[in-house]
Amino acid sequence: MKKLRIKNFIPGLAWFFVILILICLPGDDIPQPRGWFQWMNLIQFDKLVHSGIFAILTFLFIRPIARAGFSKKQQWHYFLAIALTACIWGLTTELIQKFFIPTRQFDLIDWAADSLGVLIALLFCRYYFFRKQAKTGELQVRKHE
Repeated sequence: MKKLRIKNFIPGLAWFFVILILICLPGDDIPQPRGWFQWMNLIQFDKLVHSGIFAILTFLFIRPIARAGFSKKQQWHYFLAIALTACIWGLTTELIQKFFIPTRQFDLIDWAADSLGVLIALLFCRYYFFRKQAKTGELQVRKHE
């Protein structure tokens, strides 16, 4: 089993802070789609963005766990803990917006989109990493890490 090092979580931590910065932008500073891009308002494009940024966050934290060589059962427990934590972070971002960011409000649908992104990443990681382990007998890790 490979050691888990903090440096392996740096991409996830960096993305965590990117999300924090983005949610702290006042609502008036967020550009609205204009011209040809107005179709984005019709499909609630911002919900796709919410799902995407939380899927990336979840993947970036799961990846080091998946590559550490834990058993499938241990990995799954860590994966679920990461997913739950990411969902709680999504709720927290909405509460931060409600109470601390001018012209922003709590939106339950945004939190649902965040959680959907987490779920998509969780299922993708489970399929991808567990399938890779089944093919090779164990998860291959790169030598330079």
